[in-house]
Amino acid sequence: MAVGVFDSGLGGLTVLDAVARRLPHVPFVYFGDNAHAPYGVRNAEDVFNLTTAAVTRLFDAGCDLVILACNTASAAALRRMQESWVPGDKRVLGVFVPLIEALTERQWGDNSPPREVAVKHVALFATPATVASRAFQRELAFRAIGVDVEAQPCGGVVDAIEAGDEMLAEALVRSHVEALKRRMPHPEAAILGCTHYPLMEATFQDALGPGVKVYSQADLVAESLADYLDRHPDMIGSGTESMFLTTGDPVSVSNKATQFLRRRIEFRAA
Repeated sequence: MAVGVFDSGLGGLTVLDAVARRLPHVPFVYFGDNAHAPYGVRNAEDVFNLTTAAVTRLFDAGCDLVILACNTASAAALRRMQESWVPGDKRVLGVFVPLIEALTERQWGDNSPPREVAVKHVALFATPATVASRAFQRELAFRAIGVDVEAQPCGGVVDAIEAGDEMLAEALVRSHVEALKRRMPHPEAAILGCTHYPLMEATFQDALGPGVKVYSQADLVAESLADYLDRHPDMIGSGTESMFLTTGDPVSVSNKATQFLRRRIEFRAA
């Protein structure tokens, strides 16, 4: 009855931590493609090929449902995977869904015409690949009208977080927020469109100011997954063991992950 969680590196551990707290009875298999991280600078074809290889491994581990806890993969590969690749008895879901549900105050299954929403000026902070895909703007446009989205590609932030360089990560976040505010001086809401960024949420909030509502993904994804499994209990797969898999060096990744979550995490080779 395992559920898979995939990310290009360690950022998806923020999502894993939240979903494991929300659903303590469900085993989770986490796959980090650390050997090929970061995805945010790769082209769409690379992201698609790497993501499908990782999801195949999670299917093999007994996961019928996989969460792409990677915004770049969700933006660049998910739609193509769902339309032409995912087997009929499996499901792959992305992490944009809960954000857009929260921002537009409507459920994902609500197919009524797009309507006006309260928030009009939204700042999106994401990797260069996610920004280039315009996937967030496309999905938002299906559900809301009159929303101005200003996207800021946050080059270097993921690398700094993965390297454990908090001072550099904080400096980069503040620089990217300043760059966005030159184009959108008064955003009403900010989307942290990368699963690494919740670790820097306090810095984003401080740089943006108290009047900006910051939407972070982990808890929103956890609630969305709990609701999905209530409605689709058949999608809990046959796997019974929680585990952490990586394409990188298991010892090195385990040490970084332990620092990341501040609890001992043991990865094994994928």
